[in-house]
Amino acid sequence: MDGDQLIAQNDVAMSRRGVLTNGTALGVGVGIALAARSAAAQNLVITKSEGMIAGVVNVNTPDGKAMPAYRAMPATGQGFGVVLVVQEIFGVHAYIADVCRRFAAAGWYAIAPELYFRQGDPKYITDIPAVLRDIVAKVPDGQVMGDLDAAVAFARGEGRGDTNKLGVTGFCWGGRITWLYAA
Repeated sequence: MDGDQLIAQNDVAMSRRGVLTNGTALGVGVGIALAARSAAAQNLVITKSEGMIAGVVNVNTPDGKAMPAYRAMPATGQGFGVVLVVQEIFGVHAYIADVCRRFAAAGWYAIAPELYFRQGDPKYITDIPAVLRDIVAKVPDGQVMGDLDAAVAFARGEGRGDTNKLGVTGFCWGGRITWLYAA
């Protein structure tokens, strides 16, 4: 079945993209996020940054604001494939930064933009309904797509990553964003 064919759910025809944008996916994503939060907080895997350039950079966004992003790539060489690492609902925390370092260790230029930076930082909020209500629900898809484009432009501008070899991966909320960006 291709992406344009319809899926019938409860006698309502909807495309796969429609499922991702109508809120049904939000409920599923929130459930997954709640289940995964304690595992992510444990930082079970920590990839060392030796042999790579890794840390926070500022990316210029379409509205002229500086968006923080965690970026990691091999310390030497160029022409690395670029991968966007899209955060989950709790932002770009230690686990997401570690995913970037894992990609860099495998020879990629990885960048994880802080896609909620205008709305707030969910990393230190313990009230999950507040994170969803006060931050996640206020982040428009169009803004996210523009910010991801800005992260790609940043990688291209550094001259080390090859954006003709572009990938995207995401977790929880970022999984939905990955589908939207790929579409």
